[in-house]
Amino acid sequence: MKETDKESFRDSLTTVGSQGNRLWVYAKEPKGFFTNRRTFVSLLLILVFFITPFIKIGTKPLFLFNIFERKFIVFGVLFWPQDFHIFLFITLIFFVFIVLFTAVFGRIFCGWICPQTIFMESVFRKIEYWIEGDFHTQQKNDQHKDGIAYKKILKYIVFAIISFLIGNLAMSYLVGIDKLSFLITHPIAANKGLFVGVVIFSALFFFVFTWLREQACTIVCPYGRLQGVLQTNETLGVVYDFIRGEPRGKISKNMPTTTTLGDCIDCKICVQVCPTGIDIRNGSQLECTNCTACIDACDTVMSQINRPLGLIRYDSANGILTKKTWSLTPRVVAYSAVLVGLCMVLAYSLVSRKEIEAYIKRVPGTLAQTNTNGNITNLYNIQLINKSSRNLKLVLVPNKSYAKVKIVGDLLMVNHEEITEAVFFLEIPRDKLKENKQEIMFKLMSDNEEIAQVKTNFFSF
Repeated sequence: MKETDKESFRDSLTTVGSQGNRLWVYAKEPKGFFTNRRTFVSLLLILVFFITPFIKIGTKPLFLFNIFERKFIVFGVLFWPQDFHIFLFITLIFFVFIVLFTAVFGRIFCGWICPQTIFMESVFRKIEYWIEGDFHTQQKNDQHKDGIAYKKILKYIVFAIISFLIGNLAMSYLVGIDKLSFLITHPIAANKGLFVGVVIFSALFFFVFTWLREQACTIVCPYGRLQGVLQTNETLGVVYDFIRGEPRGKISKNMPTTTTLGDCIDCKICVQVCPTGIDIRNGSQLECTNCTACIDACDTVMSQINRPLGLIRYDSANGILTKKTWSLTPRVVAYSAVLVGLCMVLAYSLVSRKEIEAYIKRVPGTLAQTNTNGNITNLYNIQLINKSSRNLKLVLVPNKSYAKVKIVGDLLMVNHEEITEAVFFLEIPRDKLKENKQEIMFKLMSDNEEIAQVKTNFFSF
């Protein structure tokens, strides 16, 4: 066979026909060492997903990503839009980590940690097996449509209930469990916007897990397409040992070990259990999520024909060719150095983060004015952001002893985790002004403690 013919499988997706039609994947239920451990990890992560919204540190949730009010809480610490640089570093660290992780371990994230895989394989597909039967039964019933309507209806009802539950929990990460509880315990009319959000989330999850399914990984998610750039021959992943397995052929349990055939008996069970419908024996493919189903399936067959396990295993391309164990490469070291550097910058940003941030600007459209006593005044707006968990009464102290501050209205009070704005006059004697523009530094004091410093300009004529 020509080399181009061997690679022809890469010209199209396994779930898309030649006419662009959807090819439905009926995956055999995998069983074995890796499946059991992956199920345990999935259940643990699902448990974390469901209980996290209820965990609070003090009065704040453990995590909150309120994009509507621009409030973000991570491990009980409140972040505001003014902390954007911190989120920038977190985003950079995340992407560098993905690059490093993929360069070393391939798509292990997709198979073990990705929410799409976890819910699809450990929840929805297991319910499908329970209600409709194994993959052969599902395929047969879908082709003939004989007396299975009630099973389909039951399955979709269960899927809808679970999708609605996931939709509610997903929304709680955006608005908080308290607001979600308010929606549940009060009429819908009291919070229509939140209800619409829950419905949209629920419908999206229902669509993904009933129809889109594995195509979310192969068509929607860009990670699979990035792996071709990020992976090398040293990258670990689920691979087929073609040296040991080829040439393929039917063998039996009692065949002599001197046979010229490889260990692969071409039973295609590795293809049957694959949730994306690929043949792992063709090599690395963008559809492969490294879910390990093919490893368990192949190991089961190998044990039945008295052949060593690991024909399909976690290894690298070089590991298959050279039989050497994995070792650090310059690329991995470079990625690691960048990752460590970014983590250090993030740590510094978190340590140096101020509890109070203040912004002072002259009121737009106003000019310097002369008082009856001859002093010059400027009018300013001050915005205070209190990121701490305490209410503060602040005093604005200029660095010039001759400058006087007069707050308009109430005292400078800012409650915890709130933004306060105020207006004040700054008055300076004319004889102290040597230039038309002078820089003024203010100290924000609370109970004789300096909370922050902020500077602005004073104008005269």
